[in-house]
Amino acid sequence: MKFFLIASVTALFATSLVACSTVNDTSTGSDAPNLSASCLADNISGVAANGECLVIQIFGEPAERTSLVVFIHGDDSSGGASDYMFKIAREYGSKGRVTVGLIRPGYYDSDGNSSTGQSYRRNDSYVPVVIETVAAAIQTLKDYYKAEFVVLVGRSGGAAISGVIIGKYPKLANAAVLGGCPCNVALWRASKASGSGKNWNSSLSPSDFVDAVAKSTRVFAVTGKNDDNTRPFLAKNYVSSLKGRGIDAAYIEAPKGNHRNIESQWEFRSAISQTLDGLY
Repeated sequence: MKFFLIASVTALFATSLVACSTVNDTSTGSDAPNLSASCLADNISGVAANGECLVIQIFGEPAERTSLVVFIHGDDSSGGASDYMFKIAREYGSKGRVTVGLIRPGYYDSDGNSSTGQSYRRNDSYVPVVIETVAAAIQTLKDYYKAEFVVLVGRSGGAAISGVIIGKYPKLANAAVLGGCPCNVALWRASKASGSGKNWNSSLSPSDFVDAVAKSTRVFAVTGKNDDNTRPFLAKNYVSSLKGRGIDAAYIEAPKGNHRNIESQWEFRSAISQTLDGLY
């Protein structure tokens, strides 16, 4: 992997290596390969969190004042690698801004690096242990890079996880950009066709944590007009609830967007840029 980190900082990071072995995901319907590569919890290629080791990729470099932007992928229920958010993370890395592409528990990247833990990829994806593990990873990275500001950028399931985190851990992040968010999990699952996995009774939902979100948090929710999976009303209603508490939240609809392409839409990228421009 290539990282845009200055040599002296990279040398310092290397002193904190801790090996985490990769394990096969054992959750229902997992298609994660049986990988043997190690995940190094060096906070550059991997991060230790809640007893797991999550694969990450870092771009940018810390400075006297540093912001941390964590990009979290979706559920990817059809299988395959989940590192498509790395490309977006790379675009926003710079001096003073450390951007992180994070692979959720049990998922893997295109190079065959797998995060440990269970993904729950096709069933109840936002269970407490997943939320706790991702939040713990963000906290470790925040502390390690001495970040003054933290932004979560989530797509689909990554947006749901981000929305829960800003409420369940209100001091962890300053802002969130949620793309194609199933912000009310119960209503989202109810809108799906009946069948296996319709009811996600153990999953946490952003809508359940609205009252706990810090009033200083900034939230953008961007959904495609043509999204027939996480339909626009889910994010719209969530934003309305946040605004009702005086939180700086905005719903943005992407006219050409759908659930598959939301991360490539101008409205989504603009929301990220607006959030980052307002950090300092």
